[in-house]
Amino acid sequence: MLKLTGHMDRIPFVATAAGAGYQQIARLPVAVVLDNVRSLYNVGAFFRTADAVRLRRLYLCGITGRPPKRAITKTALGAEERIDWEHTWDPIPLIEALRVQGFEIAAVETAVHAVDLFEWAPRFPVCLIFGHEVEGIRSELSALADTHVRIPMLGAKHSLNVATAGGVVLYELLRKHLAAQAALGHRAIR
Repeated sequence: MLKLTGHMDRIPFVATAAGAGYQQIARLPVAVVLDNVRSLYNVGAFFRTADAVRLRRLYLCGITGRPPKRAITKTALGAEERIDWEHTWDPIPLIEALRVQGFEIAAVETAVHAVDLFEWAPRFPVCLIFGHEVEGIRSELSALADTHVRIPMLGAKHSLNVATAGGVVLYELLRKHLAAQAALGHRAIR
């Protein structure tokens, strides 16, 4: 039984009735490639979100910072110690290897030809590519993508912060994967 005291009366989601349906999730069959993401705070936020959705793996590529770094730890709050991750300078061979393993490669960007995130029917497992905060995904990586996905933007701005975009897309993939598993009659998500 959980003991609740003062302002710390928060209980983990998985301990609630609503969280019971998520108990069987081992790993969300999604990998994330962060290519040349400059901000260590954004990297830390990706680690924290990756932990929240039980991401399969996080790939830190190019100049993307990697643990141990104080700014990553400050934002990740320890999640960087629980998530499988690796660094590579060149993401192209990595993406090609993931394709051979059956991953759908999806570039998350604001390109005109991109499909709306909410209309996208992903083929799991999925590898998401996120690029530089200002310059976006490099053209040679974008060319490797099977799918280009964009988040609907209704305001004056055309994009979200990369870590915020990551959270939106990862939770939508979690929702879609749960729905697909339910349609197949599976309870466990691998």
